[in-house]
Amino acid sequence: MAVTSQSLSALTSAPPATRTVSGSVRLGRKTKVMVKHLAPGEIAVIDHLDIDRVSAEELIAAGAAAVLNCRASTSGSYPNLGPQLLVEAGVLLVDLPDDAIFRALSDGDPIAVLAGAQGSGDVLHKGRVVARGEVLDVARVRAETEARRHEVGEALERFAHNTIEHMREERELLAGKIEMPRFATDFRDRSALVVVRGVDHQRDLRALRPFIRDVRPVIVAVDGGAEAVLEAGLMPDMIVGDMDSASEAVLLAAVEGGAELVVHSYSDGRAPGRARLENLGLPFMLVPAPGTSQDVAMLIAAEKGARLIVSVGSQFNLVEFLDRNRRGMSSTFLTRLRIGEILVDAKGVSRLYRPQPGLAPLLLVLLAGVIAMVAVVWLTPALRDVVDLLWLKLQLLLG
Repeated sequence: MAVTSQSLSALTSAPPATRTVSGSVRLGRKTKVMVKHLAPGEIAVIDHLDIDRVSAEELIAAGAAAVLNCRASTSGSYPNLGPQLLVEAGVLLVDLPDDAIFRALSDGDPIAVLAGAQGSGDVLHKGRVVARGEVLDVARVRAETEARRHEVGEALERFAHNTIEHMREERELLAGKIEMPRFATDFRDRSALVVVRGVDHQRDLRALRPFIRDVRPVIVAVDGGAEAVLEAGLMPDMIVGDMDSASEAVLLAAVEGGAELVVHSYSDGRAPGRARLENLGLPFMLVPAPGTSQDVAMLIAAEKGARLIVSVGSQFNLVEFLDRNRRGMSSTFLTRLRIGEILVDAKGVSRLYRPQPGLAPLLLVLLAGVIAMVAVVWLTPALRDVVDLLWLKLQLLLG
């Protein structure tokens, strides 16, 4: 039940709390954008139906003390892993009945979240209850996730139906009718690394460091993946997407480093990133195509002659596909059918790739050998005499 202004005035105190979390509030309708501004210890207010694993991991990494969600963290449609990850990490998770809290609070307002013994969660600002919701505890979330696992067949059926429904709209992905402009980035006979903000993308980038060092692949970042690439100490050759997840600083740094910007234009004519890049005065190209931005990134690499595409952060199993919970994910299937055997997952590459010895270890061994030889000669008088004789002969030969 929503807390109205009339009921708020009647509430003079909150019920006894089993746990209290206090801190400044950080509001954001889009979780992936809000987490970039979330400071450790702050309380995140989001509007996120079925919190997925990636969003939960980012909230935990950002140090959220509590998460107030204006929509159902778990709707029951499939076993999304986000809520379980949050509560197991000790983050207080409260589901609110509506989004009235976005109007009641502003970024930086000090609030306290009181978790009651009966599962209620009260949000207090200046001693007033501004919202009341339901606390999701560990036992409940685990039980609901396990129940959803038994119902995964229904989720799969809905997913398959959605895929078939959209295949006609996105058949261009298989027919090869997508128009590609001429890029400065050269993919021909090179490996391409497509980085998506997704599951374990940061860990995969660390594991791929030997591969990146030895092979020097073309690095294609998809929207927020650009930030992950720069944080890993790398520079993207191309950024593809709606340009809504990459910050202005990241875009400017990438362009200064020589990266090309490619705006994904949808089949209905929308190009969400165009206006932003025009306002920033950054050069870009448009690629009109159905599907998702990561599909477009992979298709660019394949169409331009990449011999291998390594995917970082993309979906590669059933739970990850369902966890994205997107309409039109059929494009991901079609893209993989189109690309075929040249697409591999980062985890497979990191397990199978054997790094080549670098120049530094070889030079170190050589230097150690020279030092050892000099030490032996210096400590052996007879060898010193031989070296002196050789040195004299060398001087005579050189005049």
